[in-house]
This record gives sequence, C-alpha cells and structure tokens, in this order.
Amino acid sequence: MIDLSWMAWTWPTAAFFLFILFCLLVMGVWEHYSPGGNPRHGVLGLDTTRGDRLFISILGSIFITLGWLAFFSTPLWGAMAISIVYSILVFKWV
Repeated sequence: MIDLSWMAWTWPTAAFFLFILFCLLVMGVWEHYSPGGNPRHGVLGLDTTRGDRLFISILGSIFITLGWLAFFSTPLWGAMAISIVYSILVFKWV
C-alpha cells in the first residue's frame, strides 16, 4: 500500500487528483483524434471549446463540493451527484 501521509493526503484526495489527470488525458486523446473542437456559443454568451467546458465543469464541481461541505458536511455523495449533473449540463449547453 502506498503511504500518502507525507503530504497529509487521504485516498479520496488522491482519487480526486487522479480523476482530474484522467480527464486531462482523455481530453488530450480526444483532441489528438478530433482536433479543433469547434467553439460553441453557449447560454453564457461565451464561445467555449471542449477544454473550456472541462475547466468550467471542474471549477464548478469544486465550488459545489465546498458549498456542500459548508452546509451538510460529509458524506459527499450528494455533492458528487450534483456535480455530475452540473458537468453534463455544462458540456451540453455552455
């Protein structure tokens, strides 16, 4: 088992950063096989590419999780569900 105590990390924290790394790798492969990603004009009035939408969804998910922690504490299953729905909506309409 890997010891993460040197940085006071927990396994959920490590999993979160591995998920972000996974998202970046998937987006990189997607961009390699389908370059450009044609910017779309979404409901926010911004022209966004796939990478922009990924950044907006990750940033929004972080704020959703922090808000959940402020109001409800743990467990974070509700925040995760809301973040998934939020990310789907961002990729569909933003």
